[in-house]
Amino acid sequence: MSEFIKKDEKRVEDLLAFSLGMMTGEDGRMLIEKYKEAIEHVTPHDMLKLEDKQMQMGIKTGAIKKDVDKVINIFFKRLKEYSWKKPNEGTFLYYLMLENKAYEFKLNSVKKIVKSYKGREVSEFLQLKKNLLGQYKEFEEFEAHYIKKENILFPFLEKKWSSYRPLNVMWSLHDDIRKKLKQIINILKSDSSSWAELNKEMGAYYFLVFGMIQKENFIVYPVASETVSDNEWEEMHKQSFEYPFPFIEKPVEPKKKNEPISEIQEGISQIDGDLKLKSETGELSFEQILLLLNNLPVDITFIDENDRVKFFSRPEERFFPRSPAIIGRTVQNCHPPESVHVVEKIIAAFKNSEKDNAKFWLQLKGKFILIQYFALRNDKNEYKGILEVSQDVTGIRALKGEQRLLDWD
Repeated sequence: MSEFIKKDEKRVEDLLAFSLGMMTGEDGRMLIEKYKEAIEHVTPHDMLKLEDKQMQMGIKTGAIKKDVDKVINIFFKRLKEYSWKKPNEGTFLYYLMLENKAYEFKLNSVKKIVKSYKGREVSEFLQLKKNLLGQYKEFEEFEAHYIKKENILFPFLEKKWSSYRPLNVMWSLHDDIRKKLKQIINILKSDSSSWAELNKEMGAYYFLVFGMIQKENFIVYPVASETVSDNEWEEMHKQSFEYPFPFIEKPVEPKKKNEPISEIQEGISQIDGDLKLKSETGELSFEQILLLLNNLPVDITFIDENDRVKFFSRPEERFFPRSPAIIGRTVQNCHPPESVHVVEKIIAAFKNSEKDNAKFWLQLKGKFILIQYFALRNDKNEYKGILEVSQDVTGIRALKGEQRLLDWD
């Protein structure tokens, strides 16, 4: 093992000892002095490794979140000075960082509004709440930034990093921001809220969001820049267009290439005698496809572009009878003469691109059944058939309030 690797490992161990001391309430000045050498040479990579070691030790996410900002504050100067190659314009990481800058601008603009508040009259507080409500509702748009991290960036990093566990802490902090924003909006909407209550929660929100921007810009993004390949960034950028770009102008979407950027080639393959369907969104065996289709909480029927029934699922409970004999039959012949004209009207509207869906609902054997028809079109917008979906929504219609915890009683 090289001396450099040994030195890096020693530094991480010292930083871990420092962070654990901070978490258990030891004297901060003494800890800083004791581990001064490690602190003065800390890198974003070290920060991830020490937090990863904390999680491997069994320290819970809540405990890490409680003290992580104190630790980062001690490391802040060195982390900020860390030299790394910033992303080029037109890349996934570039736009994530640009979104942060735009968000900071809006946050600071709202801070000016709050600082100008004098609190002398009730009418002034009501006007402040009215102004802030629109601003904080706008902050909800930044949700797309966190979703892109969770659904695009994190999966790529989990495959690249051995010390990936801190991403779970970051996701938990996303949720804290979401909850705090919702809480503030409710306070702003309330007729009985006070300035003291609002000011306290806004301070907590700003602490969370500015802390998140620091964690991204000074820890996650530098390490990601040094560990992710150009092709992987290109793939992430392509996927990001499924989501909004909050507070910035939407970039020009890259033109699709003949060959997909990802290593997964779409199509059907056979491995050990088992057929596999591969696509950009995953890989399934023939058995898994049937299990998936037959266990959806709906029953589905597929009619192709020639109006012929090509497939139906076999859920545990069907609402309408289906037999294998109907495969290849025209959908018109699957309905009684009295309703064929409705079927023809739907098909014609789908084929002419006048409509994309049709819905019906009815009472059947004490259940409320929703029936939906969806036009299927390929990438060239060519009509390829109809998906019929029938669902028992009796229980769904009866739902009230929220249930965020598992309840199997």
